[in-house]
Amino acid sequence: MPTYDYFTDGAAIYAESFAIIRRETDLSALPDDVARVAVRMVHAAAQTDLVPDIAYSPGIVSACRDALAGGAPILCDSRMVATGIIRSRLPEGVGVVCHLGDPRLAELASSGRTTKTAAAVDLWLPRLQGAVVAIGNAPTALFRLLEVVRDTGVRPAGVIGIPVGFVGAAESKQALIDNPYGLEFLTVRGRRGGSAITVAAINAIASTAETTNERG
Repeated sequence: MPTYDYFTDGAAIYAESFAIIRRETDLSALPDDVARVAVRMVHAAAQTDLVPDIAYSPGIVSACRDALAGGAPILCDSRMVATGIIRSRLPEGVGVVCHLGDPRLAELASSGRTTKTAAAVDLWLPRLQGAVVAIGNAPTALFRLLEVVRDTGVRPAGVIGIPVGFVGAAESKQALIDNPYGLEFLTVRGRRGGSAITVAAINAIASTAETTNERG
C-alpha cells in the first residue's frame, strides 16, 4: 500500500505557505500595508500571479482599519463573505451585516428589476456612511453601491469590491477603480475574485498576523 509524506503540523503548513508566496510573488510595487493584504489574498486563491491585477487607492487599508477601530460595521453582499470574516480579529462591537435573509428582498428586487444582492444594498443605507463594504460575489451589488453613493452622497470608509464572474464582474470593478466619488477601494481587475479573496482581504486588514495561532 502507498505511504504519503506530507506536513501534519498546522503552524508549519501555514508558515511554509507564506514563505512560498513571498518567494514567488513580486510585491515590490505595493506599499507595505497593501502588500500584507495582497499576501493573504494570494494565499486564499493560491494564485501568485494575482498581484499585478490588484488595484487600490493609497488610503484603503488605513481608512478601513480606522473605521473598524471606531466601531463601523462591515456590510457584506453574501453569506459566504459574512461567514468567513474572523470575528476575533475585529474590534469589540463591530457588526458583520448581510441582508440576504431579509424577507423584504424579493419585493425590492422585483420592483427594482434587479437581483436580491443589489436590492440588499439599499438596506445598507442607514449604516453605509463610514462603513466598510465587502463585496465578493455579485457585480450587481457593486454597481448598485456606486449608484447609491452617486445618488445620496453617502460615503463608506472603504470598499473591498472583488466580485467574481463572467457577466459584469470586470466591468463593475473597473467602475470602482474609475469612481469619481473619492471612494477608498481595493479590487482585482478582470473576472477573478470571489468570497475567499474578499474575506482574506478583510481579515488581513483587521489583523496583520501571519501566524496560525493568531488567525482566531
